[in-house]
This record gives sequence, structure tokens and C-alpha cells, in this order.
Amino acid sequence: MRTFTSVMMAVAIAAAALSGCTPTVKEKAAVIDDKVYAVAPDQIKVKAGILLGEVTEMTVVERVEQGTGRVDSAAKLKGKLKLTNSSTDQSVRLINGKVLFIDEQGQPITLEESRTDSKISFSGSYNSPDRLDPGNETSQEIDVNFPAEALRSKKLKEIRLEIEYLPASYRKDTASFNVSISNK
Repeated sequence: MRTFTSVMMAVAIAAAALSGCTPTVKEKAAVIDDKVYAVAPDQIKVKAGILLGEVTEMTVVERVEQGTGRVDSAAKLKGKLKLTNSSTDQSVRLINGKVLFIDEQGQPITLEESRTDSKISFSGSYNSPDRLDPGNETSQEIDVNFPAEALRSKKLKEIRLEIEYLPASYRKDTASFNVSISNK
């Protein structure tokens, strides 16, 4: 009986070892490519109130599965936004921005239902403060949703950048006070 148990254990160990050694068939991973669309012109200068701006390196990028053409990641407008406060006496607090895509009839091209608005957030950080004093500038990347309809129909005529900011009076004052130095 002991031999039978030993044989059964050996068979079980061999079966476990063999099942672990059989190679698993892996599915070939789909290759995803970036499909880049040029935006002409790829850089523009803009003015919004006391803010002067420049949008550069604009492209539209869509991630597509190679061979099938299936869209893996919907189109996005990418670029750089640089803003300068042209005022001499007002600071501004940048609230947010929004990119609108306008068709040939002057109407906004809407995004698909499953996608959110094309908003730009001006979060305050060391590199990109949300407060902009007179003469100072800030820059940040743009990475916003782009409507698929604008790619397919090629009816995009204009890109509009809306910027919300709060102006505040900028003052620089001096305080003087009398002092004297004495030995202790």
C-alpha cells in the first residue's frame, strides 16, 4: 500500500511539473501608432485683455491600432501656451481656459458625448503660477480633447482660446522707519 501511495505521489509531482512547463500561448499585442495631424499655422499670437499669448508647437495626435485602424485613444490637441501680463499696474489671477473648435459657419464643433470639455487648468505651482504680476510670463503644455468630427469632415476653420482671469491692482509701496545703533 505504501508503494502505491509513493507511486501516486510521484505521478502527481510529475504531472504538476509537466503542467507548469507547458508554454502558454500569448496573444500578439496590438501595435499602437501615433497618428499626427499638422495644424497650420502651428503657432499663433493671441491677445485677451491685458494678457498677451503665444500658442506654439500645435499638433493633433490620435492613437490608432496598426493594421485595423481602430482608434485606441481619441484625438487631442497638443501644444505650448505662453502668457504674458502686459499691464504695468495690474496683477492677474489665472482661473481657467477653454479651447473651442469653430467650423466654417462660425459654430462650435462639439465633442463626442463620452468626452469632457477641452479645458485648460492654471494650477499654481513653482513653474506655472496662477498669479501673474505685471511684465511676468508663464507657460504650460496644452493637452485637450479634439473633436473627431473636425478630423473627419475637415471643416475646422478656427481655434478659439477663452481665458478667465481676475485682474487686481498692483501696488509697490515703501515703508521707512527710523533706527539708531548703540553699543550694548
